[in-house]
Amino acid sequence: MFMGEYNHTIDGKGRVIVPAKFRDALGDGFVVTKGLDGCLFVYPPDAWQAFEEKLQSLPLTNKNSRQFARFFLAGAASCEVDKQGRILLPQVLREFAGLEKEVVMVGVANRVEIWSKERWQECIDSYDDDMDEVAENMESLGFSI
Repeated sequence: MFMGEYNHTIDGKGRVIVPAKFRDALGDGFVVTKGLDGCLFVYPPDAWQAFEEKLQSLPLTNKNSRQFARFFLAGAASCEVDKQGRILLPQVLREFAGLEKEVVMVGVANRVEIWSKERWQECIDSYDDDMDEVAENMESLGFSI
């Protein structure tokens, strides 16, 4: 399980250090793709395979299914960690997530999310306003504290 929050910077070539705790769980190679809420999703091979299988099970005749699969698969890229513990994020993914200099990597159960520091701050600032309502609505998904 991935958890925690780590701040890093992207160098001029688009490389960013992956925290050691995440590297241990991700392994040498993993998949980075567009995520929801304007961040990137990072999946270890086994979690990516399970996600791909779910996408492949969606009905091809359903327009929303096709769009959903395209969103995640078209921009997906395999990444490998270099000797300094960095990965090279493709330009298209950096642009999508607004990654320029400062980034935040967040562990979220089966994946890591990569955020621009600015977007991450906006996201967590909104939690104060929304979290009580979100928590109440989680019961409709079968989750209660």
